[in-house]
Amino acid sequence: MADRTRAILDRAAGRCLAPSAGGEPVDPTEVAALRRLMGGFLAPLLVAPSALSFYYGAAIALPLGFAVVVSLFMVCAVALIAAHRAARPKTEAPRAFDTTAELSPFDVCPGLILGLDPSGYVRQAGGRDRDMFLSFLREPFGRPFAEQVHVSDRIAFVQALDELRQGADAVVIDLRLDRPVLGLDQAQFMNVRMDMTATHAVDGRLLAVHAQILDIAGEMSIRDTVSLKEDEAAAAHEAKSRFLAAVSHELRTPLNAILGFSDILAGEYFGKLENDRQREYVQLIRQSGAHLLSVVNAMLDMSKIEAGRYELMLEHFMIGDAVAECEQMLSLQAANKGVKLTSRIARGLGEVCADERALRQVLINLVGNAIKFTEAGGSVIIDASREGSDLKIVVSDTGIGIAPEKMALIGRPFTQIHDDLSRNYEGSGLGLSLVKGLTALHGGTFRMESRPGEGTVVTICLPADGSGAAGDFGGGENMVEFPPRLKSAEKPATMECEKETVYDEAKAKIA
Repeated sequence: MADRTRAILDRAAGRCLAPSAGGEPVDPTEVAALRRLMGGFLAPLLVAPSALSFYYGAAIALPLGFAVVVSLFMVCAVALIAAHRAARPKTEAPRAFDTTAELSPFDVCPGLILGLDPSGYVRQAGGRDRDMFLSFLREPFGRPFAEQVHVSDRIAFVQALDELRQGADAVVIDLRLDRPVLGLDQAQFMNVRMDMTATHAVDGRLLAVHAQILDIAGEMSIRDTVSLKEDEAAAAHEAKSRFLAAVSHELRTPLNAILGFSDILAGEYFGKLENDRQREYVQLIRQSGAHLLSVVNAMLDMSKIEAGRYELMLEHFMIGDAVAECEQMLSLQAANKGVKLTSRIARGLGEVCADERALRQVLINLVGNAIKFTEAGGSVIIDASREGSDLKIVVSDTGIGIAPEKMALIGRPFTQIHDDLSRNYEGSGLGLSLVKGLTALHGGTFRMESRPGEGTVVTICLPADGSGAAGDFGGGENMVEFPPRLKSAEKPATMECEKETVYDEAKAKIA
């Protein structure tokens, strides 16, 4: 019975002295002194309330006597422990908790180094920033480390510890540690990265865990900033797309009226014009309106592709007829400029499955660009053929070509490659952007080869059976990465020597 009472008193004394031990094991002599003091106060704890009951009622005597004895005990305990520690020799090294030789080098490592037992209880502490971490951790020694972790992150910590028990050698997790707010610039929780390394027995049993904890507040701040910037960029991108779509729709209504009335005036349906200058001006109005309408339509198509709302309407049609119609449509433009426009359609080309309107737009943009940048006396050739299961369309010209350093700009919306010639060659810079976007939606590839002063060859390849088109076109939506990200030439030094540039890429992704 005496041994049991002594063990109970020792356990109580150890718990009382643990908070003042600074993370070190409690001195056994202090435990023994406090135990003897407790034993000495057991008798007064019974006698004092009984003695006071002769002067006061039991309702007052019991709590008053108990409070007086306990207060006196606490004063004596503080005085006893203070006197014992004051009498300790100054040269005596403070008793460390159960540190081992292998942990001493960790004191120079950044962050907090913890030694955990297999249950996750903190047994050791070290590291260069030990004092800083222990200043806000709530009595970490002899307690589960999970109690220091934010409630939402405790599951991650327990799972990491379980992985180490299952045989993993190391686990790295990001946690938030509870921290009292010490200042206006400090948050309630500290973001840390915990790198846990396991020590296993021969039979695979987990013996201990060594964990390094590093403050990652700077990294989290950078993450938050990047996330905010991404959200702002996405919002601006969406606002721009909506603006382009709205403006395009609003412009098309008055443009249609301008084109319609200019056609009436040019046809002289309600009376002849008085002179040739009036006819010339009406024709200029018609041409300018048509050009502006084409730019507006291109902007509208671009905004649809960019927003992922451009729906391909797949159908079977004769590709040869589409090429012939494109040649016929642009032949007058080529003739007026003195450029020879021809087409070569392979025999047995047959039907293809694609969005006919989109493919016609691709042909018109490519051929129109080729004519625009080809001087009088040059030629533009359209080739259409099969290459395996793919449809291959090649538009080549003998125009001014593109310099190697300009190839990286190909396909960017509202970007014109020949800025120095912008007054001679009008355009919005949307033609190739649409070509790349529409080709990507069909699952095709785009390739451009050019030599300054010699000409340009653009090659489009896409599955002839429509299998490359993204999604189910019965009602699904497609999204294209618009404009498709362009790759720089693989060997710029070699190509510059050969005065030849090659560009090839068209990417799409499904919403």
